[in-house]
Amino acid sequence: QVHLRESGGGLVQPGGSLNLSCTASGSIASIWLMGWYRQAPGRQRELVQTITHRGFTNTADSVRGRVTISRDNLKGTVSMQMNNMKPEDTGVYFCYAEDMPYDYWGQGTQVTVSS
Repeated sequence: QVHLRESGGGLVQPGGSLNLSCTASGSIASIWLMGWYRQAPGRQRELVQTITHRGFTNTADSVRGRVTISRDNLKGTVSMQMNNMKPEDTGVYFCYAEDMPYDYWGQGTQVTVSS
């Protein structure tokens, strides 16, 4: 069993930056994939960026070039820096972890991009 806790959401002005962090607890040694998804109002949850335990990343086209993900396998943490933020980045951001065959979700943290 894995539990995820996010931090770092809030209000950001267009063009600004935000750092999201997530800490996993429980059976963290078995996690092979961690990352972030988001859900905007009225839309389906979508991938933002993920990273494997070996450092391979998968990034959504909508944020490519604006996000950087990092992970500490021993501590069970994942962080994501998003730059040049746009109003369309607004949504609830969820931390995600997978230890095959199970996947886990955090509670989510609200990110609002607005002037």
